[in-house]
Amino acid sequence: MKVIVESFTMDHTKVNAPFVRRCGHVTTPKGDIITKFDLRFTQPNKESIPTAAIHAIEHLMAGYIREELEDVIDISPMGCRTGFYLIVLGEREEKEILSVLIKVLEKVIESKDVPAANPIQCGNYRDLSLHGAKEYAKDVLKKLNKSYKK
Repeated sequence: MKVIVESFTMDHTKVNAPFVRRCGHVTTPKGDIITKFDLRFTQPNKESIPTAAIHAIEHLMAGYIREELEDVIDISPMGCRTGFYLIVLGEREEKEILSVLIKVLEKVIESKDVPAANPIQCGNYRDLSLHGAKEYAKDVLKKLNKSYKK
């Protein structure tokens, strides 16, 4: 059986970041719907977010996204460091997720510290950059606002 990984089917040379893309959904045996989104921050194969910055964004967004959106299962950075995957329970539309992402990025910019930046709560707590997180959040927010014109 050949397994198809959805993210490998997207032509990364034909997208313009940043963007929000509904990239999949699963219906569980009990009928629950789980939806996955690609929250792309930087242009694939042209730029990537440094590890300390994406790690800090992950910590910050983990809480902020749950303040703005119910039924979040997970938000995780992409291995290529160009964005995040958001997994939620239920059907959600890109427009709703985009609106939430904008609010979350605004909160990242206003953050005074990175949550769970200690050896008990994080497996690599020394590799976090609040400054980097804020700079990438500002850049993505500026580009999103320009592209999607609130």
